[in-house]
Amino acid sequence: MTEPVIQLPTAGESTFETYDRIRERGEVVPIQLPGDVPAWIAVSHRAVSAVLDDRMFSKSAANCPALHDGTIPADWPMRALTDIDHMLNKDGLEHRRLRKTISRAFTAARVAALEPRIEKIATELIDNFPGGNEVELVSAFTTPFPVRVICELFGVPVSEQPHIKTWSTTIVSHTSTGEQAQTAMQSMIAYFIELLERKKREPGDDLTTGLLQADTDNELTTEDLVNMLWLVIVAGHETTVHLLSNAVVVLCAHPDQRAKALAEDRWGDVVEEILRYQSSVVGALMRYARHDVTVAGVDIPAGSMMLWYGGVGRDARHYPEADRFDIDHDHRDQLAFGRGPHVCLGAPLARLESRIALSELFNRFPRLSLACDPSTIQYAPQISTNGPLELPVLLDSLG
Repeated sequence: MTEPVIQLPTAGESTFETYDRIRERGEVVPIQLPGDVPAWIAVSHRAVSAVLDDRMFSKSAANCPALHDGTIPADWPMRALTDIDHMLNKDGLEHRRLRKTISRAFTAARVAALEPRIEKIATELIDNFPGGNEVELVSAFTTPFPVRVICELFGVPVSEQPHIKTWSTTIVSHTSTGEQAQTAMQSMIAYFIELLERKKREPGDDLTTGLLQADTDNELTTEDLVNMLWLVIVAGHETTVHLLSNAVVVLCAHPDQRAKALAEDRWGDVVEEILRYQSSVVGALMRYARHDVTVAGVDIPAGSMMLWYGGVGRDARHYPEADRFDIDHDHRDQLAFGRGPHVCLGAPLARLESRIALSELFNRFPRLSLACDPSTIQYAPQISTNGPLELPVLLDSLG
């Protein structure tokens, strides 16, 4: 008897639970996206490695006939992600042209120089926790922290930062209608156009100004720059919000590993193990088969939509004791941030932010514990990233 195709997402279960069911079916599995749109997803290390090969799969929606011939309707909500003309939806020379500009501005030195300011933001947020022993951590810390970091990096004033979070949440949520997602996208793009004009008039010590100054020979259009801002700002906080929340849940469930991290200052290793064990990126952005290909023994027709599972670190075929959380695991060949020319540009910042946030939080509250049963935690209704919607904790617990 043929098993029914798994819906992603599936009503009544978390995205993590849906992906667990998908992984049980094989390395490459057919799925249905919202609107009954067919796609495939790669969930093993071997399969994801193949999907990340630009010779087999393209990032450009031009290689997916269904997006252009009327098969997939124009109001499909996920078009807010597939149709935007940003760097991660381009291949080859065009991708390299755009990446070259952002790389000139988003340097390792600029990221490293942020460490004191990131530490200060974390400290300020913790100092301003509401009174009492119980705190809802998503609203008090794991959301405002990365939002402030990425917005300060790009010169977005504090008063305007809540708009960024609201728009991006609407865009990536599968519960948003096509109209809601497109409206949020249009509002965000209009904001970035205004921000660029503001930085042309009043340059600052921020990455938006840096982008404008770095574009010396690429002749990027306003649309190019706006799409670049959209990509880096949305990706730069949404994934880290969930990474931090997932890390708190996992560390509370593994007190021995938390104690080791505290005693040995191993927060960098904690971040790498969280990326492997409970990645906040679950379904990475779409790729499209350039031609008929075979991935992990599965035949994929040309033009097919292919997602890849960010939780590939739980693949027992590749990682010894994959389902055991252990900060001593070997983290080489980490695929949480991708591989090759599309490897996540913001990976160093995400790692720095997460290391600082977890260190500051658990060093301040070494007995922090969940204030709820982990099974009752509600997770974000999203396909691409996933983490708790709310996370009540006790700051000082003997548990």
